[in-house]
Amino acid sequence: MEKDLTTGNVFKTIASFSLPFLLSYFLQTLYGMADLFIIGQFNGVESTTAVSIGSQVMHMITVMIVGLAMGTTVMIGQAIGAKAQEKVSAAISNTIILFLLLSVVATAVLLLLVHPIVAAMSTPAEAVSGTVSYLTICFIGIPFITAYNVISSIFRGLGDSKSPMYFIAIACVVNIALDFFFIGGLHMGAAGAALGTTLSQTCSVIISLIVILRKKNGVVFSLKNLRPDRKVMGSLLKIGSPVAFQDGFIQIAFLVITVIANKRGLNDAAAVGIVEKIISILFLVNSTMLSTVSALCAQNIGAGKHRRAKQTLKYSILITTVFGLLSIIVMQLAPEPFIELFTADSEVIRMGAQYMHGYVFDCILAGIHFCFSGYFCAHGKSWISFVHNAIAITCARIPLAYLASVYFPDTLFPMGLATCTGSFVSVIICILFFVWMEKKTGIKQ
Repeated sequence: MEKDLTTGNVFKTIASFSLPFLLSYFLQTLYGMADLFIIGQFNGVESTTAVSIGSQVMHMITVMIVGLAMGTTVMIGQAIGAKAQEKVSAAISNTIILFLLLSVVATAVLLLLVHPIVAAMSTPAEAVSGTVSYLTICFIGIPFITAYNVISSIFRGLGDSKSPMYFIAIACVVNIALDFFFIGGLHMGAAGAALGTTLSQTCSVIISLIVILRKKNGVVFSLKNLRPDRKVMGSLLKIGSPVAFQDGFIQIAFLVITVIANKRGLNDAAAVGIVEKIISILFLVNSTMLSTVSALCAQNIGAGKHRRAKQTLKYSILITTVFGLLSIIVMQLAPEPFIELFTADSEVIRMGAQYMHGYVFDCILAGIHFCFSGYFCAHGKSWISFVHNAIAITCARIPLAYLASVYFPDTLFPMGLATCTGSFVSVIICILFFVWMEKKTGIKQ
């Protein structure tokens, strides 16, 4: 399971590590879409709306868990690179203690807040009951959702990106089967979708634990290692907390932009919503590079190979830039066929194309600052990622999207550009921080 990422061809290492990551993210996206698709086949609009709203809430919680677990990936990666097995065991044991406590507390708090959360989401009256049921079951399953993401972060820190891909593939297949059973067979509606999601995650966790117990990974670990260490736990939180808050902040920003679009009318709201789904698929490459850079650079930094860490950053930026250029060319020339996959309404397609023409440039800009964020996290400076995203969101993305909506009511193109402006601000800040780090450390290219 443990893999040395500090030797060999840099580009080949990035490719071999990132491909399973990309497939994992794709499967996770498919995982989320399956619930909506299946419940749409057996239930009415109210159940579909309940699952849609509930899944948005759970997605926000999940990305924050993943962000917090970034601290585990980075600490383990640095320890592996430094050949410090005791530090690997300390990071794993403190991760288990920390996330076990957090998941129990989060479950209790969120169960108490189910109804306020449903109200805050402006849930239509017809979908309130289903949304409450969906979230209640999913909140009960938070310890298992947390366990899956934490185990995946441990594997990736050890240099193994394939095992998490297998785990999510198993969960995806089980989830689809259980959805058909609970929703189609037992007619449980939104509750059935939630139950399928929770049980499939539980199944994935059980299998991953079996793999951990059976694999020879070179890490000495037993129950006696389960001792909290204030310093180690503090480091985990120092790295992971800014990423968690950053990811939560980003999700809130997307919700705000959705609200802005909703106020423009039904067609505008539908167009923005559809394009956001398409962009989220294109962004899988950017998200993959962020996680890849974090894991690879952490090991290389731990091994003292800073030049190789910078090469990893450069190649990753090159990969996201090339993919971004291809995305821009395709979406500038013919966005309509992709939008038509989600709607047949000609007006929504026309307005969606406008929004896409502006938004698609973000595929390059976001890819660049995602790679930088991974590099900063690998150095244990994840607060930089939080800072540049917070500034970009509050000073550019949201206010410019609002102004574009007000002053350009007949087109969505300026709103699409507003998102790119936010990422452009992030890129500038990232470059400035990178130069600052170079001067501070004195490590040359």
